Amino acid sequence: MSTEEVIKINNQLATAGEVVNFRDSWRIFRVISEFVEGYQFLTDLKREVTILGSARLPSNNKYYQIAEGLGRLLGKAGFTVITGGGPGIMEAANKGAFEAGGESVGLNIQLPFEQRINPYVKKAVAFYYFFTRKVMLTSQANAFVFFPGGFGTLDEFFEVVDYMELGHMERSPIVLVGKDFWDPVVNFLKKKSLGEINCIAGSEMDNWRVVDSAEEAFDFIKEAQDRPNKLPAQGGGDLDWTIFRIMAELVDGFEFLTKIKDDVTVLGTKSILPGTPYYQAAYEVGKNLAKNKFTVLTGGGPGVMEAANKGAFEGGGESVGLNMRFDRGERRNNYITKSIGFYFPFVRKLIITAPSEAFVFFPGGFGTLHQLFEMLTLIETKKIEPMPILLYGSNFWQPLMEYIHTLHTDFKTISEADELYIRVINRPEEVLEYLK
Repeated sequence: MSTEEVIKINNQLATAGEVVNFRDSWRIFRVISEFVEGYQFLTDLKREVTILGSARLPSNNKYYQIAEGLGRLLGKAGFTVITGGGPGIMEAANKGAFEAGGESVGLNIQLPFEQRINPYVKKAVAFYYFFTRKVMLTSQANAFVFFPGGFGTLDEFFEVVDYMELGHMERSPIVLVGKDFWDPVVNFLKKKSLGEINCIAGSEMDNWRVVDSAEEAFDFIKEAQDRPNKLPAQGGGDLDWTIFRIMAELVDGFEFLTKIKDDVTVLGTKSILPGTPYYQAAYEVGKNLAKNKFTVLTGGGPGVMEAANKGAFEGGGESVGLNMRFDRGERRNNYITKSIGFYFPFVRKLIITAPSEAFVFFPGGFGTLHQLFEMLTLIETKKIEPMPILLYGSNFWQPLMEYIHTLHTDFKTISEADELYIRVINRPEEVLEYLK
C-alpha cells in the first residue's frame, strides 16, 4: 500500500461520521458541499414520509414488522419512504416500500470499512457528517413516523417538534408508533413541561397520533399533501442564497468558538420567571461558575438562560449568548458580555453542542429535550468525549430518568452503560463538584 493510500485511509478514519470540528475551519467547505448535494437530492423527491427508529431492533421484533407493513402500505399508495438507510426499523420500512414497488430512499452515513446501507434502498445519498445527515433527515416531509428507538430517535423527534413549535418548519402529521414506548414521553410533557412549568403549548401535541399498528399510522397520514422540501430557517430565499447564508453562519460560529474557553453550557426553558426557585438556582449556578473562572454559555434568551447569564455577569465572569435571530430582531437578554446570533436553528444547535466542560439542563420543553438527547447521542456514539450531563431538579427530571432506564431494560435500544452519562442534581454547588 502506497504512502498516499495510507494517508487517504487515515483521513477517512478521522472524518467519516464525525461531528464537525470547529477548529478545522476548512471542513466548512465539505459541510457546504453536503448541504448542496443533500438538498438537491431531497428536492427531486415527491410525497415523502420520513420513518425513524432504532437500528438495534431485529427482524422478529414486533416493531420491525409494523415498520415493514407501514412501508408496504406507503409504497403501494405512491409515497416515498425516507429512512436513515441502516438496519433495524430503517431496513424494515425500506423493505416494505421496496417489495411493494414503491420509492425507497436512504440518507446514509459513510463509515470506513463498513457498509451500513440496507439492501432495500433504491435511491441513496451518503454523508460524512452526522450534522448534515440529521438536518436532511429532519427537513420538511409530508409526515414523520417515529418508532421506538434510543437517544438518537428521541433527539430527532424533539428536533422536529421543536422546529414546528418555533415556526422553523411547517406542521406535518407526526405518528408515534408504540403506545408502551411513547405514552410515557407524552405524559411527561403534559405533566411536567406543560403542567408544572407551562413551557409548551398543549395544542402542539394535537398534531400527534400514538398508534400500535401500521394501518392506524397509514390512516393518519394517507391524505398528506405533497409540499416543497425546504430547510428549517428564519426567512425565505432560494437554495443558492440559503447555502451562502449557512456558510456565513458556520464561518462566524466557528470563529466565535475559538475565542471561548473553560465554558459550561446552561440550558433550559425561556418560560422560567424571575423570583422562582429554578430562576434563582440558575442564577446561583452562573455566579458560582464565574467566581471559579468558568465561562457561562447559554442560548442567550430569557428564563433560565437569562438567570445563568445574570449570575455570571454579576459574578464578574464571561457571560456568553448564542442567540436566535428573527425577522423582528434578535432574542438577547441584558446580561451577556459576548454574543452571536443565528438565523438557522441547526447551525446554532451545532455551535451550542460544541464541547464544553459540562452541560447543565434545567427544566424545559421540546428545545431543552432536543439539546439533551443530542448530547447523549453524541456521547453514546463516541463522537465527543464523555462529560458531565447534569439535570437540575429531581422533582422535574426523575420521571424521565425512569423512562430512560426502560430504554435499556424493556426496549433494548440503549445499553446499560448509556444510562451512566446522566446525573440529577438539586443544589447549584453540585455543578462545581462534578467539574472538580
